[in-house]
Amino acid sequence: MDRYGHVCGATLVSSRWLISAAHCFQDSDAIKYSDARAWRAYMGMRVMTTGNNGALTRPIRRILLHPQYDQFTSDYDIALLELSAPVFFNDLVQPVCVPAPTHTFTTGTSCYVTGWGVLMEDGELASRLQEASVKIINRNICNKLYDEAVTPRMLCAGNLQGGVDACQGDSGGPLVCLERGRRWFLAGIVSWGEGCARLNRPGVYTQVVKFTDWIHQQTKGQV
Repeated sequence: MDRYGHVCGATLVSSRWLISAAHCFQDSDAIKYSDARAWRAYMGMRVMTTGNNGALTRPIRRILLHPQYDQFTSDYDIALLELSAPVFFNDLVQPVCVPAPTHTFTTGTSCYVTGWGVLMEDGELASRLQEASVKIINRNICNKLYDEAVTPRMLCAGNLQGGVDACQGDSGGPLVCLERGRRWFLAGIVSWGEGCARLNRPGVYTQVVKFTDWIHQQTKGQV
């Protein structure tokens, strides 16, 4: 974001659409995060440096927030970003598959969360793209840990011992799982959690299967 650098992650799901978290685009007193003109998407980049090392960049044409997004509960924490022009896929820039509404990501499956977020609570942003393996956690168990704050549109992943998690700056980024057919599917969007990588405080993600229909409607079938 101009003047502020890296703020949030997102996932490429077609040549012109990214999926991210709605909470990334909520205005603060000082900063108008909802203004599409303030944002640029960088694709195919691994190291966050001044030169973008052959990364593709695109301005954002518009930001579509889910109409039911609730900033207090983080429910419906999903946003679609339309790129100003399509990107051409190459070895470094590829879309992730959006799962069908009937797709289930099994509890215990190892999936991956990636981002340039801070490397520890209150730490510095990563300069190199980080990846962490996290397991899908049963929602009822997660809900007990979080005092029933986990809605049916959320999914938990991590490990209950702590130690591995998404953190500030990873928001909006992907939780992907390698499924049958050796394809990567978008299971979740980094949404919230209590601290980072704490014992019995797994990461909470927006559950993408609940939004497949909304995604198709908004993108007019382009995803």
